[in-house]
Amino acid sequence: MSIATNLTAFATVPRTRLSRIAGLLRPSHEHTPISAAVLLVSALCVSRLLGYVREAYIAGVFGAGAYTDAYVAAFTLPDSFSYMLAAGSVGVTVTSILARYRAENREDVAQRGINVMMTVILMILTVGIIVLELTVSKIEPYMFPNFTPGQLELCSQITRILLPGKIFYYFGGVYAAVLLSRRWFLVPSTVPLLYNVCIILSGIMAARRYGIISLAFGVVAGLFIGPFFLNAICARRTGFHFRPSLDIHNPAFREWVRLSVPLGLGISILMADSLYQRYFASGSPGDISRLYYARQLFTVPLGILGQTAGQASLPFFARLFGERRSKEFGVTVNKAITGIFTLSILCTAWFMGAALPVVDLIYRRGRFEFSDSEQTATYLFCFSLALGFWAIQVLYARAFFAAGDSLTPMLASTIVTLAAFPIYALMFRMFSIVGLVIASDIAIILDTTVLALLLHRRQLVRLTEICWKEIGKVAAVAGFAGLTAWGVSQAYPLHGDRRDDLVALGMISLAWGGSALLGIWVTGSQLLRYLKPARRNMSSLPSPGDSAPLNDAMA
Repeated sequence: MSIATNLTAFATVPRTRLSRIAGLLRPSHEHTPISAAVLLVSALCVSRLLGYVREAYIAGVFGAGAYTDAYVAAFTLPDSFSYMLAAGSVGVTVTSILARYRAENREDVAQRGINVMMTVILMILTVGIIVLELTVSKIEPYMFPNFTPGQLELCSQITRILLPGKIFYYFGGVYAAVLLSRRWFLVPSTVPLLYNVCIILSGIMAARRYGIISLAFGVVAGLFIGPFFLNAICARRTGFHFRPSLDIHNPAFREWVRLSVPLGLGISILMADSLYQRYFASGSPGDISRLYYARQLFTVPLGILGQTAGQASLPFFARLFGERRSKEFGVTVNKAITGIFTLSILCTAWFMGAALPVVDLIYRRGRFEFSDSEQTATYLFCFSLALGFWAIQVLYARAFFAAGDSLTPMLASTIVTLAAFPIYALMFRMFSIVGLVIASDIAIILDTTVLALLLHRRQLVRLTEICWKEIGKVAAVAGFAGLTAWGVSQAYPLHGDRRDDLVALGMISLAWGGSALLGIWVTGSQLLRYLKPARRNMSSLPSPGDSAPLNDAMA
């Protein structure tokens, strides 16, 4: 009997574990803060890997030159248009509204309001896209005054292809928000994979015939198949169906207007940064492309630390605030801020030594030469200096949105963004392209600081409750680890050989990792222990149906 019992137990354990894993991978599974963060980080890592393949393909086939600059610049007008409609924040606003109304047992009212919002936006998008399709060749010469006629013509062609994709992008964001409000993270976190695959396949199949324009077809196809189509199918399983409506008196629709209009009227440094850089860099062929490649690499740690944290945290922030648990709200946000910022400055330390081998290893092939790698690595390192501020700016913004306030951060960010333009002009005049990246760092530091001060003044998230001592310890450790990594990189100079890239990257990473661990031990930093309580204490948190605080899922 005991043998049979043991065999049964032995066979049951693997099945139980497999069933738990299978449960986590169900599209309709309601995730906890920890499982949501793990899923989002895992999906983002895979997506970024495909993004590497995409960018490496573009760099190898098209290099960093005038035509690549035109391709990158072509995204500016469609992105600016969607920004004016608050498309980038539609997931934030809709998720906040749905989460709060669901907590109040009024989800049906929210869903009807979202239908009104989608109807109005579809009408605006249709008219706006038609107007821009007809006027794009008149607008872009002012946006990129130093482009040649050939560059402007190519840029206009690609822009016309990209514009209709904004319909799929916007509606895909709405459907994703419906899923996120229920904490269904699987599909929204994985659809970017299809977006990258479509771009790569489009380039492979059509580049010989259409050149770099082929990539634009892949962008539109990727937006339709990934963010739009799959999210829409999954959203239907929640009971949400898009039914055109113009009931503008719906309270949820009015709340969306109140949240979104300020975002559309304002200007954020998150949008203006690329626009400023492309405006000033348009006179030197290849500089826009190298800035773009550096930014794409920079978004990997930024996406994992900041954007993933913001996406995973918003539903929990919104429910805490909606249930008037203000003290827990502030503590939760501050814990996330501390964890994300400390991890970010450690990543910055790694970039001090690893920027060049990473860039060279990923991008150098075909028309992308070692000299391009050196310039791109410089930009990447300069971007990384403000990584911590880019990451926590997302969390501070989410805190405002969860509190139902978009006007305050919009006004603050608009003032900072307008004030930053002379900084970009001055830094560009003094330090050329590197100066643009430094200006970017200054702007995001100002923007993040202002948001933090405003939250503190409203007594929502107190600056005095941040673990400043822990941040100071980790900053000292990061400085030590960064100097060690930089010293190793100087002792092993690169000359364009991939084997040297791998060896240098391994030595730099070992030196950085060893120095960081030693510094954490010597200073008595609680960083490593800080990451454990989230796992250990999850059993004591409310169930997913309750309002579980995001204890530092983000860390």
